[in-house]
Amino acid sequence: MTKPALVIFDCDGVLVDSEPISIAVLLDMIARSGTTLSEEEAYEMFLGRSMATISKILHEDYGFAASAADLEDMRANLYARFRADLKPIPGIAETLHQLDLPRCVASSSQPDRIRLSLKLTGLLDLLEPNIFSATMVKHGKPAPDLFLYAAQVMNTPPEDCVVIEDSPAGIEAAKRAGMRVFAFTGGTHARGGRLEAALASLEPDLIFGDMLELPGLLSSLQARTNVH
Repeated sequence: MTKPALVIFDCDGVLVDSEPISIAVLLDMIARSGTTLSEEEAYEMFLGRSMATISKILHEDYGFAASAADLEDMRANLYARFRADLKPIPGIAETLHQLDLPRCVASSSQPDRIRLSLKLTGLLDLLEPNIFSATMVKHGKPAPDLFLYAAQVMNTPPEDCVVIEDSPAGIEAAKRAGMRVFAFTGGTHARGGRLEAALASLEPDLIFGDMLELPGLLSSLQARTNVH
């Protein structure tokens, strides 16, 4: 293994603490259609997945075909909640300032949502212009397409990348891309241990819950690699 040459960050749940807001807004849209899902079911099915994938699951498994108006209303509600309540993951700004490695964002969200999230939390200037969305590839997570595309644009071999992810779909995508992956469990949605157990079952390279630890973890990985 070579030392990391690129750190690829997921956005929701890794850079910004958005997952509880996103799931609440999604469940509200689903409920208005007459379909009832629990928060636990929603996290299990939808965490880390693109809206296109979520819409497909809702249609195929629950018979709910979200209209363009449904999706636009949900987006407006989500952005309003983001402007009122969205916070960065604790320690992420300090971590980005400390990292001495190239970095980029690869998220299942749409580009405008990614940039709004990062702007509202003061992170956009630390990550522009290297922001990649699932809308840029054919298949979203858990397919490896997005991570492979980001690595290609960043001119970095997959084996030299480390992905920071918080979802089973993202962990699977990173592993299928041939990249090392760190599972992050410091988001509000990860409390209680259920998500950590699901991530652990996918055997990421490591699991950590404090973003301030990331620079040291990456340095340690480099040091171990250099020894071997």
